[in-house]
Amino acid sequence: MIRVDDVTKNYGAFRAVDGISLEIRKGEILGLLGPNGAGKTTTLKMLTGYFTPTSGEIYYNDKPVSKEPLELKKRIGYLPESAPLYPNMLVYDFLSFTADVRGIPKEKRLSRIKEMAKLCSLTDIMDKPIGELSKGLKQRVGLAYAMISDPEILVLDEPTSGLDPNQIVEIRKIIRDIGETRTIIFSTHILSEAEATCDRIAIVHKGKIVADGTTDEIRSNGNGGATLMMDLKGTGPQAAEQLLSGISGISTVAASEKKENRCEVSLTFKKGQDPREAVYGAVKATDWVLMNFAMESNTLETIFRNLTKEN
Repeated sequence: MIRVDDVTKNYGAFRAVDGISLEIRKGEILGLLGPNGAGKTTTLKMLTGYFTPTSGEIYYNDKPVSKEPLELKKRIGYLPESAPLYPNMLVYDFLSFTADVRGIPKEKRLSRIKEMAKLCSLTDIMDKPIGELSKGLKQRVGLAYAMISDPEILVLDEPTSGLDPNQIVEIRKIIRDIGETRTIIFSTHILSEAEATCDRIAIVHKGKIVADGTTDEIRSNGNGGATLMMDLKGTGPQAAEQLLSGISGISTVAASEKKENRCEVSLTFKKGQDPREAVYGAVKATDWVLMNFAMESNTLETIFRNLTKEN
C-alpha cells in the first residue's frame, strides 16, 4: 500500500531522517518505535504529505506521492501528538465542523458523527466544551477527528503520550478496533505500547531504521545474544569489568556497586555464543563469592537499548 524508498529529510545541515526504506501493508498496524529525537515525527509528517522529502520517494499504491500528493492526503487521517482541538467548541460542534471541512455530505454527516461517538466512547460528552475534558477524553476526540472522513490509513503520533494507565488501555483498545479494517501507523517510545498494539515494529534511531519485523522476529534477530546477570561479593565494579571483559564471546560488560565490596554485573553475549563456562571458571579462580548467576533471554527492551544506545 505505502512504500518508502530511500527517503531522507534535512533541516539545514541537520539530517533528521537518513535514507529509510519501508513497506507498509494494507490492514497492518505498524509501530515506529524509537527514543525522543529519533526521527519518528518527521517520518510520519512525510508519510502524510505535510513534509516533502529532501531526497527519495514515497509511493502510494505504486504511484509517487510527489506527483499526486492529494491522492494520499484524501485517504489519510492524521492525529499529531498535540491534537488540533478548539477548546471553546462543544465536542459535537467540533466533529460537525470537521466533517464539513473534510467534505462529508450533509445527509451523511449526522450518522458519521454518531458512528465516531460510539467508536471512541464520546456519546455522553457530545455537549461538553472540549476545554473542560481530561487529556484522555481529548485524545478520544482527536481520534474521532482523525477518523471522521473514514480514511483508509490512520497515522497517529504518540497517541498515548501523557495519559494515565487506564486511559492508555482505552486508547489502545480503540486503536485495535480501528485496525481491524484499516492500516494504522503510529509512533511511540513506550515498549509495552508497541508490543501490545502492533502487528509489526520498526525501530528508529538517529533517522535510520535499525530493526523491522514482528516482536518475535526482532527478538530472534536482535543485536547480540542473551544476557547473564551476576551478583558478586568480595569485589567492586571496576575489578569485575576488567576480569570479565576479556572473555571470548562476551559483547558488553556493565557492573554497578550494590553495596560495599559487592557488585551486580550484566554480561551481554555475542550472537550465537554461550561463554557461561568460561565466566564461571574466571570467577572461581578468584576469591570472590558468586551470590547469583542467572540467564535472561533477549527481551525487546534489551534489544531496544542495544540498538539505540549512543555509542
